[in-house]
Amino acid sequence: MRSRLVNRTAEPIVTVMSNLLTLTPEGLYCPLANAHIDPIRPVDRAVITHGHADHARAGHGAVLAARQTLEIMAIRYGPGFCKSQQPAAYGEVVKINGVAVSLHPAGHVLGSAQILLEADGHRTVVSGDYKRHADPTCAPFELVTCDTFVTEATFGLPVFRHPPAASEVAKLLKSMDLFADRTHLLGAYALGKAQRAIAEIRAGGYDRPIYLHGALEKLTSYYQSQGVNLGPIEPVGRRGKELAGALVLCPPGQLSDRWARRFGDPVTSMASGWMRVRARARQRGVELPLIMSDHADWDDLCRTIIETGAEQVWVTHGAEEALVHWCESHGRRALPLNMIGYDDGEDPGHDAAEEAATDAIT
Repeated sequence: MRSRLVNRTAEPIVTVMSNLLTLTPEGLYCPLANAHIDPIRPVDRAVITHGHADHARAGHGAVLAARQTLEIMAIRYGPGFCKSQQPAAYGEVVKINGVAVSLHPAGHVLGSAQILLEADGHRTVVSGDYKRHADPTCAPFELVTCDTFVTEATFGLPVFRHPPAASEVAKLLKSMDLFADRTHLLGAYALGKAQRAIAEIRAGGYDRPIYLHGALEKLTSYYQSQGVNLGPIEPVGRRGKELAGALVLCPPGQLSDRWARRFGDPVTSMASGWMRVRARARQRGVELPLIMSDHADWDDLCRTIIETGAEQVWVTHGAEEALVHWCESHGRRALPLNMIGYDDGEDPGHDAAEEAATDAIT
């Protein structure tokens, strides 16, 4: 079946072969199932890959997602975030109008999933956001073979090669030893990054209490309720200079906010794949950049595309053109979707969206 990709004005921009997926103004759409995946506007039926605010929005009719993603959405938007919800376990097949829909771990954050669509002998995977580096706070990425693979390209340039998290944690702990009289403020996104950073810091041997900005508390408590061991956690509350020598986590936007001044002369740090770019660190006023990403780097993007066996690759949000060129040079049909409404998950715009979602429940 021939499907058309369309832009926000519904004008056709390119024609491709796909039996299971096309693009509408609301986002990726499976016509056979009459369902959208991570739609950017309210729709009747949505399948959600994970709980980040640019993928999981409130106001849909029916929502299918992993149980933890649904619970995260309820925490962020309230229990009435959709009209009806259907949890699905990893690997469980749900039939929607003859399309077999199943969820498979994406390794991005707790509850994150790739969506596999199967019908008439065709297999399409929408990966959502994913990573292949080890993460102690969520299920590891599962490779799913397919004909068509929809991949992100957040770090889709060869310059982005993420180091092991342990080496970045070592930098933080060394700084805490060298500047033992200063509070260390670590900027980390409320869902996924904050909890992973804490877990990686614990793995590095840090066993003292870690203090949280209020915007990080509910989701961190949820992770703990799901069996993720994060050690002793305390709210910052009204404390400031009395936390000299302590480690405090906050949303990245707070690093340069008036809130940070209460700590006197803190060491500002941020955990993000964008910390590879020195200009980004300077722009955010980050003194100690930590390269820690919840997205696949260049090598893992390319490796995953090859290993899926997909003949056709659709590339979303990020350095789309570079990855499309790489795919074509390796014998795969590829095209950039140029989708509007998705952030890369590790930039200031995403931070604002995440904080807005958190503000709804704090």
